Amino acid sequence: MEKIKLLIVDDEKLIREGLKVMLSVYKDIEVVGIAENGYKALEVCKTTDVDVVLMDIRMKTCDGVMGTRLIKEQFTKIKVIILTTFKDKEYIREAMRYGAFGYMLKDSSHDVIYEGIKMAYKGNMVVHPDVAIEMMGSNGVIKSDIDKYGLLEKELKIIEAIAKGLTNKEISEELFLSEGTIKNNITNILSKLKLRDRTQIAIFAFKNGIVT
Repeated sequence: MEKIKLLIVDDEKLIREGLKVMLSVYKDIEVVGIAENGYKALEVCKTTDVDVVLMDIRMKTCDGVMGTRLIKEQFTKIKVIILTTFKDKEYIREAMRYGAFGYMLKDSSHDVIYEGIKMAYKGNMVVHPDVAIEMMGSNGVIKSDIDKYGLLEKELKIIEAIAKGLTNKEISEELFLSEGTIKNNITNILSKLKLRDRTQIAIFAFKNGIVT
């Protein structure tokens, strides 16, 4: 069985040690390192093969935002998942801009965190729906953004839905369109934005203020 090589980053020893013990229970997870801040996490990545980083966002020395930036600048294939709270919306946006692959609530069950790690490893965006809805706020898209990218209102709604972590089926139900129509629109969005996949669409949404 191929194991997911996991690095846990948190400045509270009890939390990082607790996560290590709990996540080591899963047979397809191998905790290859723990670190107390972003700088230390980068050093682990330099010397150890890491697939996924579970990163606390609030740390006194080199927080999760800077840690994400440092790691993604040198190791583009490593997936960084941010552990956060409802109070950290601005931190989340910054981390996403620097390449974080998603975010989860710190008080999520270990099973939920485990599933998130597996999703990120497989290349899927990890988005906690409650936090996503909290971050969405009003549909405040700057008109210049629409003009710049040539995005239609329907396409913007699909981009928002993707950033919320919805599947094509869920998007089709929310917008009262067929799954085929959703797929065609996503193809058009990828072409307009010159992106490769829906994960990049979600990151684009955060970087460009479509999700606020």
